[in-house]
Amino acid sequence: MMIRMAQVIGLKPEEMEEYKRLHADVWSGVLAKIHDCGIRNYSIFLREPEMLMFAYMEYHGDDWEADQAKMAADPETQRWWAINEPKQAPLDTRAEGEWWAPMEEVFHVD
Repeated sequence: MMIRMAQVIGLKPEEMEEYKRLHADVWSGVLAKIHDCGIRNYSIFLREPEMLMFAYMEYHGDDWEADQAKMAADPETQRWWAINEPKQAPLDTRAEGEWWAPMEEVFHVD
């Protein structure tokens, strides 16, 4: 099964250069865990001057919740998130418990 997913979040302007630097050289263990959890074709885009980031990924797996729990339990991923999450600015309109706000797919063509 393959599911396309998109998410949005803000980025603190004063953190932009460091966030870009970190993502230009993502730790190999984090990349391996992303792959291990069934995520493929993962991209993050930045829209300036609004400082909005858009993430797109494809999930190739059978249990999103279990794969997300496995990722969240990974110590290296936890360290990565601890560095990067303070640089992000979640949307005020996100649902309770969300960090990146999911987006609805309204059109797709192959």
